[in-house]
Amino acid sequence: MAGRGALVVPLSVYVKGDSPVHRMPVGPKLALVIGFIVLATLLARTIPTAAVALAIALSGYAVARIPWKVAVSQLLGAVPLLAFIAVIQGLTGKWELGITLFLQILASVIAATILTLTTRVSALMDTFDRMLAPLGKLGLPVSTISLAMSLTLRLIPLQVQAVREVLDARRARGASASVTAFGVPVIIRTIRRSRAMSDALLARGVGD
Repeated sequence: MAGRGALVVPLSVYVKGDSPVHRMPVGPKLALVIGFIVLATLLARTIPTAAVALAIALSGYAVARIPWKVAVSQLLGAVPLLAFIAVIQGLTGKWELGITLFLQILASVIAATILTLTTRVSALMDTFDRMLAPLGKLGLPVSTISLAMSLTLRLIPLQVQAVREVLDARRARGASASVTAFGVPVIIRTIRRSRAMSDALLARGVGD
């Protein structure tokens, strides 16, 4: 029986739907997201081009017919964190680069989030299993690697949620704008979630 302080690790961030994005095979969808992130990283080097990349990523919410409340909730945690990074970059370097990084990374996060919102974990694992099948001949644990890759993608929205919860808690307490006051709770929540997930996977025999 779980203890009173047990951490629940939700994985059901999949949003049911019948949009073109939902119906797209996982392989091409994954390749499209990876390709978008690579192109955004390589080509979106100015504010205008990064803004275009962000607009394209945001349009994915509409194509996937993700409810606006879900879409906004996914961004509430990412935007303040990325804005903080942009400000640090602006203060230590160039503001143009900071803004560009903000737009560029946010576009990539949105693309990855749309993938996780429209794809079941089981479908992701099956796709990774097929992609990594040749590595099985080398004795590598393909199923475990596939699970790790799937959970990594799936945990992006959950990590964003953790950031949002910390920001909400700090605002409620009227906490000061301290890097330590923000970073430490996020790190603690991340470690707790990782440990809880590790315990859950071990209980199911993963990694034995």
